[in-house]
Amino acid sequence: QQQEEGGMAGAAGQAKVVVLLKATGDAPILKQSKFKVGTGERFRFVVDFLRRHLKVDSVFTYLNTSFVPSLDETIGDLHRLYALENKLVINYAMTPAWG
Repeated sequence: QQQEEGGMAGAAGQAKVVVLLKATGDAPILKQSKFKVGTGERFRFVVDFLRRHLKVDSVFTYLNTSFVPSLDETIGDLHRLYALENKLVINYAMTPAWG
């Protein structure tokens, strides 16, 4: 799908997984919410992407509406452990939303 081809692809030649970014609370909704991200990228890569696109210094991120992974976790590991319907669902908010 065209929508999945996003500006967050990471390094060329790397295996990729689908990441779904969901706005929570008063967070602005991204025009494109589904991206393919390289499995070797760190969670920090997604957080930095959100900060740039939302034009904010701070954003709160959660996996499966429940916990915050370490910024050094790889997208591949997080996807393998926590993907729902083969998508890594990452909720983001401008203020703390859960736990």
